Amino acid sequence: MTLKFLKKQKKQKKISNIEFEERILLISHCLRPSKFCKAKFSSNGLMCLDKCPNNCAIGKLRKAAEKLGYKGICIAPGGRLAVKFIEEKQPKGIVAIACRKELEEGIEAIKHLKEKNKLNGRDPVVTTIPLLKDGCVDTEVNFEEAIKAVESKN
Repeated sequence: MTLKFLKKQKKQKKISNIEFEERILLISHCLRPSKFCKAKFSSNGLMCLDKCPNNCAIGKLRKAAEKLGYKGICIAPGGRLAVKFIEEKQPKGIVAIACRKELEEGIEAIKHLKEKNKLNGRDPVVTTIPLLKDGCVDTEVNFEEAIKAVESKN
């Protein structure tokens, strides 16, 4: 873990101060259960079925964020799409769930967006939830920690 990643981790408590309507949720597509998932990829990431029969972590987290009124949810196959989504949505808060490498690269990308004035002066609060098991397929996350971050509010 890099020093920058650790510094950003310490700031996570502030996400509870951000209104849900000003937050986005970024989820790595690799959390999907590959043997059962019928979701399709689009230019906006993985698109879950509205009435998905699976009860996977992605679906539960997506539904929770939608119910709370999140500004947007992106189930990204990679960092570039997530960065594009951040630039497009201009959030005040970000809950990001991915492997440590993707999280570190994402924090750097946000820093570059800010330096290039592509965040309209915003410095979004970022809460990161690293995967417990990575490997790009059928990964795992501490669901309780992830849902707690999504639902956190003062």
